[in-house]
Amino acid sequence: MAQACSCVLLLIDMAAPSLLRTCLVSALLAGAPMAAALLAGPMLTSRAVADDADSPIGDAIRDVPIFDAHMHYKEPAWGPYPPETVIELMNNSGVAMALVSSTPDEGTIQLFEYAPDRIVPELRPYHGDAGSGNWTKAAGMMDYLRDRLARYPHEGLGEFHVHRIDPDDRSFLGEIAALAVQHALPIHVHSGAAPVALFYELEPSLTIIWAHAGMSEPPDVVDDLLSRHPSLYADTSFRESEILGNWQQWEPVIKRHADRLMVGTDTWVNSQWNQYEEIIASNRRWLARLPRVTAEKIAFRNAQQLFGRQIKHPH
Repeated sequence: MAQACSCVLLLIDMAAPSLLRTCLVSALLAGAPMAAALLAGPMLTSRAVADDADSPIGDAIRDVPIFDAHMHYKEPAWGPYPPETVIELMNNSGVAMALVSSTPDEGTIQLFEYAPDRIVPELRPYHGDAGSGNWTKAAGMMDYLRDRLARYPHEGLGEFHVHRIDPDDRSFLGEIAALAVQHALPIHVHSGAAPVALFYELEPSLTIIWAHAGMSEPPDVVDDLLSRHPSLYADTSFRESEILGNWQQWEPVIKRHADRLMVGTDTWVNSQWNQYEEIIASNRRWLARLPRVTAEKIAFRNAQQLFGRQIKHPH
């Protein structure tokens, strides 16, 4: 009996606040079975809190703000979707802020000047005849980028495409990496795994946002690249349906790298704008399967940390 009492007293000392500890000791000395019940209370409460922390956030995800980490505001959208309409769509979807790149960059600046507290501008290289397939070879590209960075408050460089590694582009891509480091900007790269690895070879101190988490790269490749590069982030835009449909393979990758994932809409054509609210809703559906802490990291907290912004739901 004495040994049992000693064990219980030790548990009391570890688990109970001072006032409750006094009550438990008194009950125990009186030989009251009530002591066991009193002791069980805080233990059960602690277990319930732990279980709740691991439970999916579920429908409560609707009240979590979203940072859209992959928005474009290209010229064909300017007429049907003026800046006030874009912000209205964001409000309706609970999107607090967006990382925006555009073809041409004037689209990004339009949105930023209309709502500077809602738009994080990044500089896309595409302009004039320079597009996704030839921008690395366009005459005067570095001068264009330096001029735009000097004139406007861009907070990222991209989103740009590297469809394949052209050995002739290696020197130029090194200049892009150096420019990003010089201005302390992340680069936003649409590519497979190999170009991301090349950028880190050229400039190990880079911060990279991997557009679409590699687009068609399978979960194990995404997992491997994120594991090898601690300054690599990924936006999951355009992959929300795949994530929902292949949850068993994506879930462990998402949970393992939840501190470096973000969601996005990729409004590269007007049909994406037409579906903006549904795209955000689709992202909320897979975020709803995660614990609150994990879901909030991906929804907005990672972007909040990366860009140093305070993000709140646009109620």
